[in-house]
Amino acid sequence: MKTTCFAALIGSAAAFAPAQTGKASTSLNARFVEGTKALPFGSSPDTLDGSLPGDVGFDPIGFSTAPFASFNNPLYVEGNFMSDLEWLREAELAHGRIAQLAVVGFIWPGLFGTFPGSEEFGGVDAYSELNPFKAITTVPESALYQIVAGAAWFEYQRVKRIKAQGKNRVLGDIGIGYPGGWNPLNINYTPEEYAEKQLQEIKHCRLAMIAAFGLICQAVNSGTDVVTQLSPAFAAPEYAAKAGYFLPQGI
Repeated sequence: MKTTCFAALIGSAAAFAPAQTGKASTSLNARFVEGTKALPFGSSPDTLDGSLPGDVGFDPIGFSTAPFASFNNPLYVEGNFMSDLEWLREAELAHGRIAQLAVVGFIWPGLFGTFPGSEEFGGVDAYSELNPFKAITTVPESALYQIVAGAAWFEYQRVKRIKAQGKNRVLGDIGIGYPGGWNPLNINYTPEEYAEKQLQEIKHCRLAMIAAFGLICQAVNSGTDVVTQLSPAFAAPEYAAKAGYFLPQGI
């Protein structure tokens, strides 16, 4: 999972943050408007106009004022591309989706187990390690190459869609599901329902990025998987059923 996240983030960095050409950022010259929905105090750049789902004016550093879309990007075509703010939202969705997969990858093996290995590919216990960071050293190299190749292929396809759709792109569209693409479940929303789903997704993405960061830090610090760490918290102590458990000793 660490390799998957790292490979996907490398692809996203290549797509969204190419070399700068010396054009100065406008963040220092941004006009900040007092009051935001995110905080009861503070201000936000006037570039956050509430047009995007989940826009509550939280940008204390001023990222939304920088010309990210035109940083010497080979996909950028003047007048036929997304705005800087839309470009940042595209990156936010990509990173948030990766984080959601990472959170599932941290939790799922501990709850439901792992795939069995074989003597021909790393041994029967090759995939039994539940700590994602330790698992990097136990799985065969071919499995790591498959993860990197798969992540790179998906990222390449996503960048191709961005280039083809240009300014008409539906942010976050990867060709799966609604509004256009492979839709085996025949998902169909009204404009209002779709706007609500977009809001739900960006909230989940942001929560997952925070959760993934916490899981990574805890796994590095503890050296074990998250399920093993949490299990004792749900185990009732032997003396929990005794009379007077919640009373001072001797009463």
